[in-house]
Amino acid sequence: MSCCDLAAAGQLGKAGIMASDCEPALNQAESRNPTLDRYLGALREAKNDSEQFAALLLVTKAVKAGDIDAKTRRRIFDAVGFTFPNRLLTTKEAPDGCPDHVLRALGVALLACFCSDPELAAHPQVLNKIPILSTFLTTRGDPDDAARRSMIDDTYQCLTAVAGTPRGPRHLIAGGTVSALCQAYLGHGYGFDQALALLVGLLAAAETQCWKEAEPDLLAVLRGLSEDFQKAEDASKFELCQLLPLFLPPTTVPSECLRDLQAGLARILGSKLSSWQRNPALKLAARLAHACGSDWIPAGSSGSKFLALLVNLACVEVRLALEETGTEVKEDVVTACYALMELGIQECTRCEQSLLKEPQKVQLVSIMKEAIGAVIHYLQQVATLAISPTTPGPTWPGDALRLLLPGWCHLTVEDGPREILIKEGAPSLLCKYFLQQWELTSPGHDTSVLPDSVEIGLQTCCHIFLNLVVTAPGLIKRDACFTSLMNTLMTSLPALVQQQGRLLLAANVATLGLLMARLLSTSPALQGTPASRGFFAAAILFLSQSHVARATPGSDQAVLALSPDYEGIWADLQELWFLGMQAFTGCVPLLPWLAPAALRSRWPQELLQLLGSVSPNSVKPEMVAAYQGVLVELARANRLCREAMRLQAGEETASHYRMAALEQCLSEP
Repeated sequence: MSCCDLAAAGQLGKAGIMASDCEPALNQAESRNPTLDRYLGALREAKNDSEQFAALLLVTKAVKAGDIDAKTRRRIFDAVGFTFPNRLLTTKEAPDGCPDHVLRALGVALLACFCSDPELAAHPQVLNKIPILSTFLTTRGDPDDAARRSMIDDTYQCLTAVAGTPRGPRHLIAGGTVSALCQAYLGHGYGFDQALALLVGLLAAAETQCWKEAEPDLLAVLRGLSEDFQKAEDASKFELCQLLPLFLPPTTVPSECLRDLQAGLARILGSKLSSWQRNPALKLAARLAHACGSDWIPAGSSGSKFLALLVNLACVEVRLALEETGTEVKEDVVTACYALMELGIQECTRCEQSLLKEPQKVQLVSIMKEAIGAVIHYLQQVATLAISPTTPGPTWPGDALRLLLPGWCHLTVEDGPREILIKEGAPSLLCKYFLQQWELTSPGHDTSVLPDSVEIGLQTCCHIFLNLVVTAPGLIKRDACFTSLMNTLMTSLPALVQQQGRLLLAANVATLGLLMARLLSTSPALQGTPASRGFFAAAILFLSQSHVARATPGSDQAVLALSPDYEGIWADLQELWFLGMQAFTGCVPLLPWLAPAALRSRWPQELLQLLGSVSPNSVKPEMVAAYQGVLVELARANRLCREAMRLQAGEETASHYRMAALEQCLSEP
């Protein structure tokens, strides 16, 4: 043990790191690490604080020196616990001659050991260390100091372990880790490559939250990566192609980044490449096209040549993927190429300020016709008895229709294309497809082995149906297939809202069902049948559990906050939630049995109780409007609802939130 260690043993005993910090549960079966056993024995037999601390230092060094299996790791944790690393991380009384970061390095080393156990990585005592661990990433010091390098490695190990737990990314984002990682990467100090890797993981897991918490820092990283991409002359440019799509912001991409990205892509795509080099570049170009249209491509000769090259390569890739026998269709690449072909179509049909000259347009149209012909031929091949309603079994071989769903979602918004789809029977086909795909998620099937594409496809189908409900309500009323769809939605939602991890699909089903119920309110199936009552009870569950009262430090009044299950996906969920609230409000006067059912569920009472328990300033105006809409319709529809709301201080709450319509309704007999 070094002189620094011996000094630390004496002085930290005085600083308050005592024998009571360790509960030596050391009398367990022997491990396969005799050195560690000897150190743990020394810890158990220590006679004073200095000896105990010296033994703890040796234990920490043993942890660093070799691999620790799960059983041994648990023995160390049972002996040391969190108290000792906590003191090491926070003590400000470093021994004379001992750098202050050495003690922190030892504390982080122990945490890193514990965090290799997923259960311990999610422990509150680890999670509350996220802010201090994040600061270690940006602390300046001697870059050649071995202890500092070791501490940085252990810090990344801790943070990476936390990121791998179910709620870990959310805790890291809230703890300031994203900004710290950005600064660590931009500083290009020791471990900056680990910072980038962890950033990539967090963006992949929670992109919206990352940008919300650390947009300026992430934009700085994007600028750095874009500049590196533009300058790169080696294989790193292909690696950057894969990283850069993750760093494109949900808002405007800075113009200097667009210039660098376009210049880098022009050099790559203008070279002779293998598919593994070309495909990431095409996917990056497709992301830019999706985010910026053609605005990222410069005007003039160089820009027009680049766009023509981009669309040409996309068409070639589509034909290779779909025409070559035995070629595996890489969905992400083909989808990217479709986006680039769409960009080409837009530019070819633009009359003013087009990037393309007329001869280029003629040439590209010819090339795109061949690629589209390959798509149609492929669909015809995989669809032979595949999309026939008489096909036995729940699955459709090839699932060709799934490839068309994103396009249909866009087309059903436009009047002309929507009318063509309706005329050709697409809604009926889509209903049959939805019902067959839904069977795959029914209780009789193992949903754990289903690919993500099934659930994504169901959500996209719901989006298409929502478009039709809003833009073609007459179709919903007259086409019998929508009655079958409504029955499926009603029988499925009660079980769906109870299933973990399927909240977004439940939101789609609930909102679609509520909107369709408003149109099909005269249907016998909606006249208080068990299925309809079960559906609306489940819909109320979805709508009512979105927000909770959350206490705030230093205040005696809570605030309205998203519930944990909704918080992580609210960006994707909120539009459906508001639409669902509006649709439920519209159903109340159309279905006389609904208001008493809502009263029995205690939703109106609990909603008023929630509003009364939080600060009105914490409730956004759009939330107030949504809540008032539901409460007013329930109060108007049923006398017992009005009485229950009055008993729940409804008039007072309405006054506090300036809900004039509700206040007036409750003041009437």
